[in-house]
Amino acid sequence: MPVHPIEYRYGSREMREIFEVSTKYKLMAKVEAALAKAEAQVGLIPKEAAERIAEVVENDKIRPERIFELERITQHETMALVLAIAEQAGPYGEYVHFGATSNDILDTALALQLKQAISLIRYRLISLTRAIIERGRDALDLICLGRTHGIAALPMPFGFKLAVWASIMKQNLERLISVESRVVRGKISGAIGTMASFYGKGREIQSLVMKELGLKEAEISTQIVPRDSLAELISMLALISSTLELIANEIRNLQRSEIAEVEEPFKVRKQVGSSTMPHKRNPIRSEKVCGLARIMRGLSVAAFENIVLEHERDLTNSSVERIMIPEAFLIIDEQLRTLEYVIRNLVLKEEAMKRNLERAGDLIMAERIMLELARRQMGRQRAHELIRKLSMRAIEENKSLLDVLLQEEAVLKKISKEEISSLINPATYLGESKEIAEEVFNSTEEFLDSIAT
Repeated sequence: MPVHPIEYRYGSREMREIFEVSTKYKLMAKVEAALAKAEAQVGLIPKEAAERIAEVVENDKIRPERIFELERITQHETMALVLAIAEQAGPYGEYVHFGATSNDILDTALALQLKQAISLIRYRLISLTRAIIERGRDALDLICLGRTHGIAALPMPFGFKLAVWASIMKQNLERLISVESRVVRGKISGAIGTMASFYGKGREIQSLVMKELGLKEAEISTQIVPRDSLAELISMLALISSTLELIANEIRNLQRSEIAEVEEPFKVRKQVGSSTMPHKRNPIRSEKVCGLARIMRGLSVAAFENIVLEHERDLTNSSVERIMIPEAFLIIDEQLRTLEYVIRNLVLKEEAMKRNLERAGDLIMAERIMLELARRQMGRQRAHELIRKLSMRAIEENKSLLDVLLQEEAVLKKISKEEISSLINPATYLGESKEIAEEVFNSTEEFLDSIAT
């Protein structure tokens, strides 16, 4: 039975397949075949040997069970793979892994995994961003209460919230594209990176292998590709994860009983909210997104620790990466899929938004009155202090701001009663929010179209 929730609870089938052990061994074998082809091309091993090694690999004759068995004997994963291929290659098996070190194979196979995994995350990010844009445009005429410090601030279109989220997702995609170019790199450089084992053909061999595999070459490496780029990738995934938490946390807060402006999708016929409270409809999906972000941020610490290795390499990074890399991608995959489902099916409660605006009262229009007084030559600082005092009086005396304003001679000298009544209408104090949101939706959509091909 599985022990770790990653094995059965989080992450899609597609992402899981990328990091399954059988996939890893297939990719390692693919690197060995590409190496043999390159070495034959430069005359380092017989052409027939490369053809036989490639045939063994391409016909999928290497069984994971045999690799496991050989690893129990050798206590060395890469050597177990090499021996498994050599067994199937017959006399040509002596040419498998010629001149290479383990991490020539491991790091290059990892680059192939990262390339696939990043591509899937990129697809998920694009899909989530499109969902945000679609819902955001639909909600631009829906007026809600903006809050700062958890307290009523100013009115805003609900769609403006989603425009902020869309902009963040665009930046996430830009970050992902940027880091991919630095982290998805393979290497064939020998035991400490000098290529001494390739008889002067090392750079040519490395170039041929990477061309065969569709990878960029590491500019320089020791026994491994330096781990700073991998730390950048994991920390960037943690950053994306935290932005997903930002969205999920907002949804959770807006679903609170005393706010109740949104609600996660709830399968009324069968879904259970609580084992003891039958009425509960909890934001469990958003809570999951928030919880997983905590794990992701922890993984970034492990990635930074892995940068520091001794001399040309030690083994302290290996065990960390076996856990950290698949975990990071499965977690971010789960967060993205979950949040997209929530966004696409989020229930927006217009009546609750109206009710909360009304409950906040006309105090949320204090800024507008203050600025209007300042604009009419009262002076900004004097106007601020006057409206602050009047606002405090309204709160303490349990009156509306309008009532207090209409009793204040200093205000009435500058603004008529009719104008005051008009100025405290929340629907007329949205600024340029709709235009800004539309510009964000349009520019983000253009960006998505440009990278989707």
